[in-house]
Amino acid sequence: MPGLDDITMTPRKYGFHATLKPPFRLAEGQDVKALEAAASDLAAGLAPAICNELELTTLGGFLALTPQDDMQAVRRVAGACVRELDRFRAPASEAELARRRKVGLSPPQEALLAQWGYPYVMEEFRFHMTLTARLPQADIAVWSAAVRRYLPDLSGLFVLDQIALCGEREDGRFEVIHRYKLTG
Repeated sequence: MPGLDDITMTPRKYGFHATLKPPFRLAEGQDVKALEAAASDLAAGLAPAICNELELTTLGGFLALTPQDDMQAVRRVAGACVRELDRFRAPASEAELARRRKVGLSPPQEALLAQWGYPYVMEEFRFHMTLTARLPQADIAVWSAAVRRYLPDLSGLFVLDQIALCGEREDGRFEVIHRYKLTG
């Protein structure tokens, strides 16, 4: 069985986060400064999202933290990020679209892919903070118990009160460019 370093290697590359707007390349004619200004304006107009506690769950073989209940408030924030920052997104290449379609998308997911460049946004969005790489089904219970030992107390409200603009470095790791408080 792989060790803790092995199962967390891929998530560590991206840092502990939840993706609200999928990664994208800047559209022609757009620049980082304009994107930063738009993200700042967006955050200033958005109220924080509050949900009940997080829980350790399995998503497609990955262990992740997800809200236990209705995610409408989180979907509101994520949807605003997708809509309001979309003008900065370069269109997806045919190769990217083909890669996304390879998993077999539902008709709503196909429509979201065509409109937003990603199939798991808006009503298909599921907030999660990935903790591990994909695990063999037989190892999930063992790793769930191991990971729980490292988690803080997850009871109580989960408050999403910031968004972050991140970029990918040349070594493939993600880094935070700027954090923005939700103050709307």
